[in-house]
Amino acid sequence: MLASCTFNRLTRARMGFIGATATGLMAGLHGYILVLEMFLWTSPRGRKAFRLTADFAEKTKTLAANQGLYNGFLAAGLVWGLVHPVPEFADQIRLFFLGCIVVAGAYGGATANPRILFIQAVPAAASIAAVLSGY
Repeated sequence: MLASCTFNRLTRARMGFIGATATGLMAGLHGYILVLEMFLWTSPRGRKAFRLTADFAEKTKTLAANQGLYNGFLAAGLVWGLVHPVPEFADQIRLFFLGCIVVAGAYGGATANPRILFIQAVPAAASIAAVLSGY
């Protein structure tokens, strides 16, 4: 029984590498977006990333900070899914937060900027596929 349990854990760890890596990259991306939106929105780097004028960035910095906080929650949820000790529940956590990113990215792509679809939604969907495949 113990050998079987150890084998299953090792097999799962090896097979979930791509899904975990993709999830980690998505967490990193959303952590970076948090920094851009909360702290660098009005800086040259933040304005360049979002293609903003200085005037528009200044007028919208409070809204951007709020958006950045939400991106931080997505990143935190993905990290939680990566570190949770129960693999089956960890996958559920990761799938939930990745699904939230797909929905938010699709909405943002449709209503704000089509780039959002390809920067957030498509990579999150690929991450979901990797998690579900077990690789």
